[in-house]
Amino acid sequence: MKKYLRLIGVLMKLSLMSQLEYRVNFIAGVAVEMGWMLVKLLYVAVVYRIGVNISVFTPNHIQIFIGIYVLMTGFYMLYYPNFAGLGQMVQSGELDMYLVKPVSLQFIVTLRQWSFPMFLTNAIAGSILIITGWQKAGLCVSVKQILGFLFLLLCSNLLTYSLFLIPYLMCFWIVSTGGIESLSSALWDFNNMPYMIYGKWIQRIGTFILPIFIITNFPGLFLMGNLPPVMFVWAIAAPVLFFILARILWKKAVRNYTSASS
Repeated sequence: MKKYLRLIGVLMKLSLMSQLEYRVNFIAGVAVEMGWMLVKLLYVAVVYRIGVNISVFTPNHIQIFIGIYVLMTGFYMLYYPNFAGLGQMVQSGELDMYLVKPVSLQFIVTLRQWSFPMFLTNAIAGSILIITGWQKAGLCVSVKQILGFLFLLLCSNLLTYSLFLIPYLMCFWIVSTGGIESLSSALWDFNNMPYMIYGKWIQRIGTFILPIFIITNFPGLFLMGNLPPVMFVWAIAAPVLFFILARILWKKAVRNYTSASS
């Protein structure tokens, strides 16, 4: 574990150095992401302007959900380019170069590049939305609440990695992955509001079968005291189960890989 944590630090440092080599590009990347951020913040503006309540949640509570969505988007975008580039690696045979490296192939392929411009903007904006929404909603601020919230965010990150890696493994069997990217983006956008706005069957599917609602909804529900103990346990178990599933599918996909020369 120490070896891989040290390697993550090295990969992050190299990614940041390469991105800062052309600082204008880095600043441009941040500026573009800020533009997208303004579009996301329109959700908050609309919620407050209308004054809508969803179940027992006020606009202040909804702001927390949106803030968690923005924050988790930042974490996802941090390593997302590796997922998006997986298909090109398979098609071009670049994956051959990583097969012989003395580290886990899944680790080096999916975590070799880190996109800091996209991460910074979303992480800062998301944190501000969460903190201000937390204060305005008058929610309890205690060590237990903070630690539980941070723990659930950690679980959500593991679930995000595992759940959204699985569709991209299809590139080992099919040529084009454009449809996969569109589908993944659409699924991710389901998280930008409390899942109670959807019908019961969508809630069940998004909680137990494709548990995307765990990622942004469960940390917020924990803060508000509306997360049942059973769901708290599921928020811990689901990331582990889907990581194991992603690992199994990764190994099967790699066995199907026949290199660029075949």
